[in-house]
Amino acid sequence: MHHYPFWKPVTLVIVTLLGALYALPNVYREDVAVQISTTSGDPVPASLGDTVAATLEAKQIVAKGSRLEGNQWIVRFADPETQLKAVDAIKRDLDGQGYVAALNFVSTTPNWLRAIGGKPMSLGLDLRGGVHFLLQVAIEDVKKAAVDRLFNDVPKLLRDKDIRYTGRRKAGESIVIEFADADRLEKARAAIAKDNPDLTLTPPADATAPSLQVTLSEVAAKRLIDDAVEKNLITLRNRVNQFGVAEPIVQRQGADRIVVQLPGVQDPTRVKELLGATATLEYRAVDEAADANAAAASGVIPVGDELFYERGTRRPFLLKRETIASGAELTSATPTIDQESGTPAVSVKLDSSGAKKMLDFTSKNVGKLMAVVYKETEIRTTYNAKGEPIRERKDVQEVISAATIRGVFGAQFQTTGLGSREASTLAQLLKAGALVAPIEIIEERTVGPSLGADNIRRGFSAAVLGLGLVMAFMVIYYRVFGLFAIAALTVNLLLLTAVLSLFQATLSMPGIAGIVLHMGIAVDANVLIYERIREELRAGLKPHQAIDAGYDRAFLTIADANVTVLIGTLILFFLGAGALKGFAITLAIGIVTSQFTAIVGSRTLAHWVFGKRTNLKDLPIW
Repeated sequence: MHHYPFWKPVTLVIVTLLGALYALPNVYREDVAVQISTTSGDPVPASLGDTVAATLEAKQIVAKGSRLEGNQWIVRFADPETQLKAVDAIKRDLDGQGYVAALNFVSTTPNWLRAIGGKPMSLGLDLRGGVHFLLQVAIEDVKKAAVDRLFNDVPKLLRDKDIRYTGRRKAGESIVIEFADADRLEKARAAIAKDNPDLTLTPPADATAPSLQVTLSEVAAKRLIDDAVEKNLITLRNRVNQFGVAEPIVQRQGADRIVVQLPGVQDPTRVKELLGATATLEYRAVDEAADANAAAASGVIPVGDELFYERGTRRPFLLKRETIASGAELTSATPTIDQESGTPAVSVKLDSSGAKKMLDFTSKNVGKLMAVVYKETEIRTTYNAKGEPIRERKDVQEVISAATIRGVFGAQFQTTGLGSREASTLAQLLKAGALVAPIEIIEERTVGPSLGADNIRRGFSAAVLGLGLVMAFMVIYYRVFGLFAIAALTVNLLLLTAVLSLFQATLSMPGIAGIVLHMGIAVDANVLIYERIREELRAGLKPHQAIDAGYDRAFLTIADANVTVLIGTLILFFLGAGALKGFAITLAIGIVTSQFTAIVGSRTLAHWVFGKRTNLKDLPIW
């Protein structure tokens, strides 16, 4: 005790002061606000402030403050109700001007504190309010689309290689191609294997003639599903960005699920419309040589064609299977008004690949018909008498316009035949990109701002109650050393708050539960130390020796206990999702900080109180 290293108390003081500094932003309450930014990402002009002020004045909405902060214009309000009224008014007035108005929470942290990186903790949806969706990607549709591609691509490859086949059919997740003899089958096998290493080629079990079953390999099928989920993830992020929601969360969960959380959004109806929508466009050539009415009546479709019906009139069209361009090749889409008809339209722009194909097609087909096909997939959930969910899928595929090509065009043109709201929604979807596979909302939660505030109050009360009970026990049972443990625990909570704030880890209700549990684990380290000191005193050691021995000999026991708990939290973090991760993060950070405060913090306090008392005969720990 007399030779206690000087660096330990210095380190404790420095760490405590830094912890207090970076935990300080949480003292300042956040303001509800509307954040206005440009869709291009450029800084907003200073003149926007006058427009916003005029809008709020017209609606008699009072703002706490309105100013340019960074590249965005921030308008602060006193309560969420005023914020919601304001964002609706601002969105209406700025519609079509290249701005995005988003609900947000703005910190009131002083500028000097923000300049050194001080930020309040990021709060989860259950503490802040908003909507939560758990989406499932329709993997079966991905597999079906892969089989459809095989059904078209493999025969085309054989035709290009001049290898004749007598028939083709789909067989589950495979296709079967039949040949006249074994020689042609072997040539086909060699040609397909050379150009397509991801395909598995086997003889079908029910073959009655020389046949080849073509299937995606397991590795390729898994990669296909992963790509579909990742592409849907990117598309959903693009769609979420169009809502203008600040700090959205869009992340993958498991093999085929995606979590979407939108803080501040209270009406999930519009969100569900855009998230789950699969609407896209395809541009196809009309087969004018065939009789569409006869095909619709007989059900016999010419080879290479597909039958579609026109919206409203139900007039049949035979369209070529090959698409000229599709929604995946669109780089821009804007709702507009057709100058000739005065009806709603969507002005689209194609990428270089799509533009080249469109230019080539229109150059060769002036005077012929080209159709625009609107495709959408809806998944509706109903419930039977037992309350079991029944999912029904509805595919909408209809011709919205079929017009004569009057001139050559490529990259930019417009599509008509849509309603006003439909044109606006379709433009948003095309701009964000089409979903690779339909998604279904399997879980939905809405948390109001008041409920979030109530959750914060309840969580804070639970933490305070837990801290109070732990303090009472430690003081009664360990006296002065109990006070050391309480001081160490206080510093520990300060450091935990600082780390969560500094690294912007999201705090949720499970995270608060982790903090409450961590308080017990942190104090447990001091209990081990103090019980060891008691044992050393019983063994006849002097007080100073007992304190040194208690801390030194309990160190490994505390480290072992913390490591085992830390392993459990790491498993929770990597294998869990959502709420479990929040719980694991706070618990793991708390364990690391408690190792420092229990060993260094309480020992430093014991040194300051008892270190210079050379005539110490007993310790107030019995």
